[in-house]
Amino acid sequence: MSPLHRLERTLVLPIGLDEAWSFFSDPRNLARITPPDLGFRVTSELPERMYEGLFISYQIAPLFGVPMRWLTEITHIEEGVMFVDEQRMGPYRLWHHEHWFRSVPGGVEMREVLHYAMPFGALGEAAHALLVGRQVRGIFDYRERVLERRFTPRRRAADASGATSGAAPARPIGVMRSAEGTA
Repeated sequence: MSPLHRLERTLVLPIGLDEAWSFFSDPRNLARITPPDLGFRVTSELPERMYEGLFISYQIAPLFGVPMRWLTEITHIEEGVMFVDEQRMGPYRLWHHEHWFRSVPGGVEMREVLHYAMPFGALGEAAHALLVGRQVRGIFDYRERVLERRFTPRRRAADASGATSGAAPARPIGVMRSAEGTA
């Protein structure tokens, strides 16, 4: 049996809880926070707001451009607090991804906890050690960079005015904790 891998990331976004929840509960934003090199393409209709029982199907091409189908279900929602997506069909033996939100001084703490397991026993674990583990971490790293560009105060003001600036963001998102390993 393959080990259960765990990845946890915690960020502080310099926005209010309502704005954070509005962004993350809209499944149409998933493509915005997914690295382009994964060839991510949603293949199902998406509502403006997620709901428990929502199935989202998409195609990804994570290895050598070979397309794979992936189906996730939003299994749990506590409005403004948390939601969980779980893979129903796709490249992993198990994928359980929790998203937690809470107000903190200076914004919203967003904590993601991912548990996943590879298929194919020892072969899958070898692929994890050589490529997949780094790729999963890279997805989370990419997400942090996208969220920083989207939600830092100076960038948001420039976006609202239509201006662009090469200036550094006024206050970056804080990476508070990053943990990974096997459970």
